[in-house]
Amino acid sequence: MPIKTVFFNVFGRLRSGWRFVIFLALFLALTSILALAVQLIFGGWAKYSEESALFLVVNSLIALVSALFTGWLCGKFLEGLPFRALGAWFTTNWFKHLALGIIMGSVSICFAVSIAIVFGGLSFEINPNQGQTAILNTLGSSFVIFAVAAAFEEALFRGYILQTFSRAGLPWLAVILTSAFFGVVHLGNPNAGIVSTLNTILAGIWFSVAYLKTRDLWFVWGMHLMWNWVQGAFFGIEVSGLTDITTASFLTERDRGPTWLTGEDYGIEGGIACTIALLVSIAVIYFMTILKPSEEMLELTSSEAETRL
Repeated sequence: MPIKTVFFNVFGRLRSGWRFVIFLALFLALTSILALAVQLIFGGWAKYSEESALFLVVNSLIALVSALFTGWLCGKFLEGLPFRALGAWFTTNWFKHLALGIIMGSVSICFAVSIAIVFGGLSFEINPNQGQTAILNTLGSSFVIFAVAAAFEEALFRGYILQTFSRAGLPWLAVILTSAFFGVVHLGNPNAGIVSTLNTILAGIWFSVAYLKTRDLWFVWGMHLMWNWVQGAFFGIEVSGLTDITTASFLTERDRGPTWLTGEDYGIEGGIACTIALLVSIAVIYFMTILKPSEEMLELTSSEAETRL
């Protein structure tokens, strides 16, 4: 086999595996540089502590900018694609997809919670320990944090990595790779376990199917944002084990377990109520005829033989 074919495909472009390696190296380098620069500028500011909302938002913004910029750079110079190919621009149907994503994410988390309620694992009451101001502040601040964090994670996991493998005719390899990676990065969350990790991988598949149905990031971003925000700020459930972001939720949960159903200290993402909800939501999204990419996005994200150069 000629050595050239190890690096280049039949279209004369660098193979998707090498494109992935280049993207990841550039993303990590740029993220590190920007994080260091921000730390040098704001590191001495008392409000910029690791526990602050500002710190979470700024770090997510750094990662988001890095993922989008690196994705654009690799798309342009390795595949001859414009920025809008990433699916993060205001292309046709962007608002419809965002609205549908908000609905789907909200309905899916509510379905998961309903399963736990029906089987006696969870109950809720309006937060008796926090005033209206604290609850409204939490609803607002957590929305911003979850919005930026979800945007970063989708730009990274369902952005260039998933898309470049998909264009190479390897969509399911892309789904498996990015979903497994998505699960691994959550292993460091408080109280993570086997079920929570498997559910996070399943959530990665859920998000990947959502991207492949629309070929933009608006629908999947809306889903991701609302799943986290409704779960934490409204229901008062731990979001992947995290509680610091939603200190004064609208409701407070009463978690009676068992852990295999409700996830207990990790939150509902650690139990099979979440598993069932995600499987049902994947099936619904897969068969939703209203979800389809615009002709432009279909052209920009199709196989390499058809990619517009």
